[in-house]
Amino acid sequence: MLSPAALHVVHEPDGGVDLDAAERAAGDFLRALGIPLDSESLLGTPGRMARAYAELFTPRPFDLTTFPNDEGYDELVLVRDIPVRSVCEHHLLPFVGVAHVGYLPGERILGLSKLARIVEHFASRPQVQERLTKQVADWLSDQLQPRGVGVVIEAEHSCMTLRGVQAHGSSTVTSTLLGTLREDARSRQEFFALARINA
Repeated sequence: MLSPAALHVVHEPDGGVDLDAAERAAGDFLRALGIPLDSESLLGTPGRMARAYAELFTPRPFDLTTFPNDEGYDELVLVRDIPVRSVCEHHLLPFVGVAHVGYLPGERILGLSKLARIVEHFASRPQVQERLTKQVADWLSDQLQPRGVGVVIEAEHSCMTLRGVQAHGSSTVTSTLLGTLREDARSRQEFFALARINA
């Protein structure tokens, strides 16, 4: 059984948030790129940028709600199409998409909304999609101790679509499978089928 300490999740951004410093830096950044900030519509842009990135990088705290698996439910639990929005740590440009998160219960089951909250939690920092996928799966495995975990993320990266190669319409798919979902071919295929992933 999980200890009470394992059920509480709070993420504090490293070093806190200094909005005034962020606003000054945003202004310097825009001016360095040749964007004048003296028009009425651009005057407040550095402050808006600072607040927007602070919001993107600050996950909401939440409590992990689990319940005894009294009925001994032993089939896959899967939430499809969880919205994902994060920022690529290489270019600080957004990537957006969906996550499909499932697990094979052990002694505890999880409040369904918490699967979405866990994705949001790990997405709320500069990220790479591969790490994000593994962080969600590893955290569920560590905290819930299920028989198996599966996470698939499909996302479009604006660092690919808006700049560089400009590969419009391309998407990136990453997956992490743990426990039975990795080891057993039929369980793995069931997960991909229910997530509507062609494996």
